[in-house]
Amino acid sequence: MAQPIMKLSSPAFAAGGSIPSVYTCDGANSHPPLVFDGVPAEAKSLVLIMDDPDVPKDLVPSGVYDHWVVFNIPPKTTGVAEGSESPGTLGANGAGQPAYTGPCPPDREHRYFFRLYALDTQLALKKGATKDEVLAAIDGHVISKAELMAKYARPGQR
Repeated sequence: MAQPIMKLSSPAFAAGGSIPSVYTCDGANSHPPLVFDGVPAEAKSLVLIMDDPDVPKDLVPSGVYDHWVVFNIPPKTTGVAEGSESPGTLGANGAGQPAYTGPCPPDREHRYFFRLYALDTQLALKKGATKDEVLAAIDGHVISKAELMAKYARPGQR
């Protein structure tokens, strides 16, 4: 029997839609609710990463800002409630803090990618690990992946 396809969704916005301002620097800056479906039974942990690949390179040389990095999420986790404590271990966001930081595009509408990875292992990383450290650690251990993209523009930007 085929494995179910892992899916990542949010009851707060549609895939490709707009992130409500409550989850941004223009609102409460709390993370949105997310739903995890189809996590493989053999998963040992989950990783959740949210980033913005549309940042001006004069602000961030890579052009990518990391908003949320969470690893070693228990594999039976079915999602994250709005603004709740993140299950698992928080990695560093683009400001170097182990926390969620909401969209706050400086210039125009940006895309935000939420990626959920199911792993065949737990990661031997400490709180505050960077996204690059997490991505290096999951190499060769990803058994399933799901992605959700949404957009945000600050009032008056578009």
